[in-house]
Amino acid sequence: MKLNVGGVDRGLRVVAGLALIGLAATGTIGAWGWIGVVPLATGAFSFCPLYSILGFNTCPMK
Repeated sequence: MKLNVGGVDRGLRVVAGLALIGLAATGTIGAWGWIGVVPLATGAFSFCPLYSILGFNTCPMK
């Protein structure tokens, strides 16, 4: 599994995922907010399967 999610992208995914999960937990946006688990997981693991399929990579070259 090659890392393909960079720093800024990773941070935005984690923040968006936590926000969606928080809104779902409080009942503000309903059950659809639990989809926030997906961006949270892709941010936590720095790997996005869709990026692999589409050939995107936001990780800086090392």
